[in-house]
Amino acid sequence: MQIKLVPGNSAGTVTTYYLSSEAQAHEGDNHDEIDFEFLGNSSGEPYTLHTNVFSQGKGKREQQFFLWFDPTADFHTYTIVWNPQRIIFLVDDIPIREFKNAESIGVPFPKDQPMKIYSSLWNADEWATQGGRVKTDWTLAPFIASFQNFSADACIWASGVSSCEKNSPRKKMWFTQKINTADTRKMRKVQKYNMVYDYCKDKWRFPKGPAPECRF
Repeated sequence: MQIKLVPGNSAGTVTTYYLSSEAQAHEGDNHDEIDFEFLGNSSGEPYTLHTNVFSQGKGKREQQFFLWFDPTADFHTYTIVWNPQRIIFLVDDIPIREFKNAESIGVPFPKDQPMKIYSSLWNADEWATQGGRVKTDWTLAPFIASFQNFSADACIWASGVSSCEKNSPRKKMWFTQKINTADTRKMRKVQKYNMVYDYCKDKWRFPKGPAPECRF
């Protein structure tokens, strides 16, 4: 999806592009979800790109980034690659995050439920900007985010059957897609210079230590 975010003072707003197994985000005890959330800002401050993964209702796997460009000036491409082995988040074809399947050590992974694609623009000023310290200025409404050139290439689930038949070339392509060495270097660079939050390193929220997938 190509997205151009809310310009100017967008504090308190959240623009989203995500996959969910439920009709509404965060519904159901066993819902799966893969999130791109763009947290608004006061004028002159960077947008925060918030990513998260839910599996069987369990989330709290946030990683956040400051983008290296102005996402309100032009459209940029945001991509989710999702297969049974991994989830990859990409910005302009540069991977910024990889969430690997760690079922071998008891971590649920979202691979057993079909998901649909959603987008929204909503008010979250209780937490979205500087932890909720900066509220939405409704005198600046309407807030407008723009979306274009959506493209999907996927295994379609219908009537209990996947469009990717067993051992088909299409299934093999998607089920084996991963990050190559060059793109891994790009991802590490983004994580070094642009990542501003990683749940795996948050000792305040997780005093008992990081989630097991952080060591996987």
